[in-house]
Amino acid sequence: MADQELEELTGTETPRLTPLETLRHSTAHVMAGAVKRLFPEAKVTIGPAIEGGFYYDFDVARPFDDEDLALIEAEMKVIIDANHTFERAELSRDDARARFAAAGETYKVELLDAIAPDTVITTYRSGDFTDLCRGPHVGSTGEVKAFKLISVAGAYWRGDERNRMLQRIYGTAFFDRKALAEHLHRLEEAKRRDHRKLGQALDLFSINETIGGGLVLWHPKGARVRYLTEQYWREEHFANGYELVYSPHIARDDLWKTSGHLTFYRENMFAGMDVDGKEYLVKPMNCPFHVTIFKHGLRSYRELPLRMAELGTVYRYERSGVLHGLLRVRGFTQDDAHIFMRRDQLADELQRTLSFCLHILRTFGFTEFKLYLATRPEKFVGEISQWDEAEAALYEALRVSGIEYEVDAGGGAFYGPKIDLKLRDAIGREWQCSTIQVDFNLPERFDLTYVGDDGAKHRVVMLHRALLGSVERFFAVLVEHYAGAFPLWLAPLQARVITISEKQEEWAREVCAHLVALGLRVETDLSPDKLGAKIRRAQLEKIPYMLVVGDKEVAERTAAPRARDGKQTEARPLEELGRWLMEEARIPRGGVAREAAAGTTTA
Repeated sequence: MADQELEELTGTETPRLTPLETLRHSTAHVMAGAVKRLFPEAKVTIGPAIEGGFYYDFDVARPFDDEDLALIEAEMKVIIDANHTFERAELSRDDARARFAAAGETYKVELLDAIAPDTVITTYRSGDFTDLCRGPHVGSTGEVKAFKLISVAGAYWRGDERNRMLQRIYGTAFFDRKALAEHLHRLEEAKRRDHRKLGQALDLFSINETIGGGLVLWHPKGARVRYLTEQYWREEHFANGYELVYSPHIARDDLWKTSGHLTFYRENMFAGMDVDGKEYLVKPMNCPFHVTIFKHGLRSYRELPLRMAELGTVYRYERSGVLHGLLRVRGFTQDDAHIFMRRDQLADELQRTLSFCLHILRTFGFTEFKLYLATRPEKFVGEISQWDEAEAALYEALRVSGIEYEVDAGGGAFYGPKIDLKLRDAIGREWQCSTIQVDFNLPERFDLTYVGDDGAKHRVVMLHRALLGSVERFFAVLVEHYAGAFPLWLAPLQARVITISEKQEEWAREVCAHLVALGLRVETDLSPDKLGAKIRRAQLEKIPYMLVVGDKEVAERTAAPRARDGKQTEARPLEELGRWLMEEARIPRGGVAREAAAGTTTA
């Protein structure tokens, strides 16, 4: 457990929670009290409010099931009806330890043993349940009005797979039943859109334990969407003044020593290998390679800004307990860019970079964004004047964007401030994608310089920029945003020609061949199945269009488009059908004019 989590359980200073967080934390206590009544042998661990609800972890003899959740909910209502007051008490660590030890709460004892003996401990009691807690809470259990227990999952104590597996009950609470009902509807919608289920149903990707957890196999349909995403990504980068580079998957440990990764990031790097007596490690990031490319030869101020981009596959060790579909993996392709510039170019480059990120994301169908600015922390590298200048440039980029943003004071990395961009999907969830990070550290570590117009060497200013975040994670977001029903330009299969009977097979093949020749992704269904079954199959596969051909269409040399949502349009002659589909399949460029690759470098 992190020190911060321990601090939230102990001490006299009450943390700041929103009213809704306070309600949810109080509901978690009600739930824990109900569990202890029904399962007296259960040992209680921690139960915080989290985004969207709360959870509590328990050590029990057997896993909880749906019937247990129903019983716990019923007992919670009994506790709520009793309207127990939440009573706060302070006591010494030793007294608290003795009380929880006597109650058999070994996890609480472990928490208490990790803090100083002179620490003042606070507990909260509601009815017959008392827990180690800093609060705050609502006045009484009767204030809990609308709640629901959502699910049960396994969770290792302290998040460490070497520890005992606990039972984590997730729940949520709101101030009224309408808000609760709306939230539960969103949860059901999120389940329907789960990229792991859709990935299997639509045959997009898989993760096979024979190969290893967190390592993705891209199936042909998913690989097609990935190819289209990457192809567009590359074209737009070329058109906006970037140069593409490639870097190896491994490097000698000397590189990672210079970059600082061996000092600060070793636990997330996979074990190295001996090559000719030297240790090589698999790369967790692309940055040191791009820096090395920049250092290859003397750089002039006239070359800057120099924008390097790469779809570089990296590998990071993640504990098995945190792996989650494509959202948390061990091997992924980062859509990286590193921009090297003069100090006087920083403001313009930040605005340009943020605008480019928004342009790309809008093309993929995202229209709502939230921006976050993380500023200088207490410990930092570089001069304060550099930080002030960088933060001022970031503020201006945010202002020019016109998008709502929040400031995370002191939340920047030690090596520079940054902008984080979150998008909202079709059901209102926020996803972290783009990051634009100013870096004062690597230019110093690698001695990155350019020759100015004065003939002297000057320190480079560097930006890290991830746009999609990673191809894998962004693909998961796309799947859930569209519920697997990709827009026509991204759909792995854009149309299927469907015959009513075998008499139309020749014409169906001709229609398909014509459309394929135009560059469209089309196939035929010439099976003997009935028309309804063919249509249903195509709908389940979320193919955008079914092109139905019967005797009439053969005679008139047409095909009748039917959309996957069931909307039927009039039959179109073959040539017209091709033009119509090609227009529908155009990439919807994201709202800003594309720049020509030539002429984008500023002197």
